[in-house]
Amino acid sequence: MTEQDVQRLLSKLPQLKQEIQKVIVGQEEVLEEVLITLLAGGHGLLEGVPGLAKTLLVRTLANAMELGFRRIQFTPDLMPTDILGTEVLEEDHVTGKRFFKFNEGPIFSNIVLADEINRTPPKTQAALLEAMQEHEVTYAGTTYPLPRPFFLLATQNPIEQAGTYPLPEAQLDRFLLYIKIKYPTEQEELRILANTTGNRQAQARPCISGEEVLQLRQLVREVSISEELLQYVNNLVRATRPDSTAVAYVKTYCRWGAGPRAGQALILTAKARALLQHRFAVTAADIQAMAYPVLRHRVLVNFTAESEHITPDRVVDELLQQVRLPKAVLS
Repeated sequence: MTEQDVQRLLSKLPQLKQEIQKVIVGQEEVLEEVLITLLAGGHGLLEGVPGLAKTLLVRTLANAMELGFRRIQFTPDLMPTDILGTEVLEEDHVTGKRFFKFNEGPIFSNIVLADEINRTPPKTQAALLEAMQEHEVTYAGTTYPLPRPFFLLATQNPIEQAGTYPLPEAQLDRFLLYIKIKYPTEQEELRILANTTGNRQAQARPCISGEEVLQLRQLVREVSISEELLQYVNNLVRATRPDSTAVAYVKTYCRWGAGPRAGQALILTAKARALLQHRFAVTAADIQAMAYPVLRHRVLVNFTAESEHITPDRVVDELLQQVRLPKAVLS
């Protein structure tokens, strides 16, 4: 890839962000984390109370890209075949022979929105595991590859627990980032009211292709990271494990720590953040910024922490204070 190709690809990122911001007001941090998830080649879990434009954000992202988009509304009666697809018996009108044909489900798209994912039972939630990890689906002994790029964004509501099924840890670990959406500021909310209650509705226009997304993902992996920062990531992840950590706070309040996948996610998302800012080397600030969405769903707090209202984000706060940066990075 020539330098001219690299610059052309990088110029697509502010265009993509600008198109999304035509529709989505504020939420700068959330938008950045969604784009980082896309560039790093992972999947994202968005959590926020109703009305914070979670679904609109995903739909707008799809509109700003020349990619296929499908939305799956998760409900208690949803079945795995409603997501993956099913075989139907058909007849060849020429020969009269009957045969089974696989009809692809909505998972066979580039961008998939799993809306309110925690409203469906674990059996149906588990139907996403192979697709998220292997980017393929197996049905009746046959494996079908998913389109590339494949990007899944799931949403869930943190306050309404009736009729919901919490995602198991194995499912949570498949999500590269756990993104929390907060209320807009006063000025942002005023703009939302003005923009959404008139006759004219803003629309995002396609500005990036699927092939360009794949090229950007390859470019992310070429962003450099020093040996010292690799060691820092390793130390940070290992410090989350209560049975082996030297951090007393973790021993007191954590039931389970993050696995090696967390380190991989932290490095890839730090690289994607650097590239999003047109840098080709990871800094400590990139790692520290991504530590929260990478670790908050991979660190499990115990009953003591829950009784004292200590969240995984508070544990990450403590880790970032106590796990020291290498001297070579500080100098």
